[in-house]
Amino acid sequence: MNNDRANSFSWDSLPVDHPIDLIDRRRIVGEQMMISHVTLHKGFRVPSHQHPNEQFAVVLSGKMRFEIFDTADSPPRILELGPDQVLHLPGGVPHAAEAIETSVVLDLFSPPTEQTGVDQK
Repeated sequence: MNNDRANSFSWDSLPVDHPIDLIDRRRIVGEQMMISHVTLHKGFRVPSHQHPNEQFAVVLSGKMRFEIFDTADSPPRILELGPDQVLHLPGGVPHAAEAIETSVVLDLFSPPTEQTGVDQK
């Protein structure tokens, strides 16, 4: 992408990838931020992982369950999010995710990365 001028995009015109089963993902990668439009089909699960990137997960539809591992020796904190709710994950926080229902989520990462949790098979 040409990062020295403004651009507009349509999600429908972007290529879809499927890094693991039950996920359809489209991405726009900028110089200092990345946004992914993901459809997580019911039953999708990504195991606990962490990344140095700050992440916001904006649930547009459906219902998601997140496990947040605040410390290595404590049980995970469970958060269930539905439409119009947002999860903020500072870099380095271990977390897992599961689609309780088929869900559409906007994931924003800063800085951009090729390796998100779903890419770390």
